[in-house]
Amino acid sequence: MTTGGIAGQVVLRAAATAAGPPLLLRRWTGADAEALVEAYRDPVLRAWTRLGVPDAGAAARWVEAQRAGWEGGGRLSFAVVEEEPGGGGRVAGNVVLKRPEPAGPAGEVGYWTAAHARGRGVAPRALQVLTDWVFETFAGQGLEYLELMHQADNTASCRVAEKAGYGFERVLPAVPPFPRDGHLHLRWATGGPVPG
Repeated sequence: MTTGGIAGQVVLRAAATAAGPPLLLRRWTGADAEALVEAYRDPVLRAWTRLGVPDAGAAARWVEAQRAGWEGGGRLSFAVVEEEPGGGGRVAGNVVLKRPEPAGPAGEVGYWTAAHARGRGVAPRALQVLTDWVFETFAGQGLEYLELMHQADNTASCRVAEKAGYGFERVLPAVPPFPRDGHLHLRWATGGPVPG
């Protein structure tokens, strides 16, 4: 799959709020390796993710996997950066679109937030910007809805989903490699219901 004729670097933005600075969403680069390792030192983040990034080598492989995802078009991952006045900023998280079936009606989104950025609305704002971009960009390619899944006991992730307009659909039973039940949330391009 290609990224639908998306040329150049995709850069998305979310406005500042009372709780936090503006957000810049851009592709991951090798320069983000140190911030990535720092983010994955957080035990809370590690508790909810399957893959770790313990060192610079692992970070380089992770960034390369994100680059390959953009090239193939099936995984479009964005570094979420809290912008600072005058340019630059600190990596605050990640949002991703997974779309392994380009002609299919569904895509999947995911996200994580670095420990230093939690509690300031980073994840819901970044997820909202990503969602709007995805529906606009892939409107002509058959994309009808986005799925968002998280472990049922991850209440913070559930709040993010709801704040970004992803309605709870159902409980998903635990299936390896996922050790616990999960939640499935959906968001429709048209705001319509899930087909029965």
